[in-house]
Amino acid sequence: MHSEPDQLVYVIDQTLYINLTDRCTLRCDFCPKHNGCTDVKGHELYLSERPLAEQIINQIGDPARYKEVVFCGYGEPTLRLTPLLEIAYAVKAGGGKTRINTDGLGSRVNKRDIVPELAPCIDALSVSLNAQDPQTYARHCHPALPDAWQSVLDFINRASEMIPAVYVSAIDGLPGVDVEACRQLAEARGGIFRRRVLDEVG
Repeated sequence: MHSEPDQLVYVIDQTLYINLTDRCTLRCDFCPKHNGCTDVKGHELYLSERPLAEQIINQIGDPARYKEVVFCGYGEPTLRLTPLLEIAYAVKAGGGKTRINTDGLGSRVNKRDIVPELAPCIDALSVSLNAQDPQTYARHCHPALPDAWQSVLDFINRASEMIPAVYVSAIDGLPGVDVEACRQLAEARGGIFRRRVLDEVG
């Protein structure tokens, strides 16, 4: 079915995205991956194996030619923290800017506060809060970890102390999601709120 080589990096609007993993800590109803689609704006993000940091670094080339280099893909990048950090340091050494799209559960999954490890090499985070309370979060995101929603809030609070820009998003259009309440939660913890629209990916 997937005979083409894995697409480890892809470009959208002068931003380079890194497809580091297709594994995730959540199983969100609104993620197209769980509806059998692994395509984002014409980029096939199916991975046949976990790529090495060196493979991705080689494909990036000169990171300074991009607006930013974003760890994204169709999984949670902090699940592969070691290669993520190696790649991020390489991007910074080459004069590039870095951002991670994350569900905010990296510290929980790695069983330690990962923010001090991210701070030297990550310029920005985009954290998906997705809901204003744990019940609505569980309804849409199906976390495997207990107290996941609170862990996301704690991560936002911690990250805003050390990362220059922490963007926090919720999707307008999900049943029961109070976007304004999400904004207040994010801003109270130092985050910069961004409203997303349902079914707009990438």
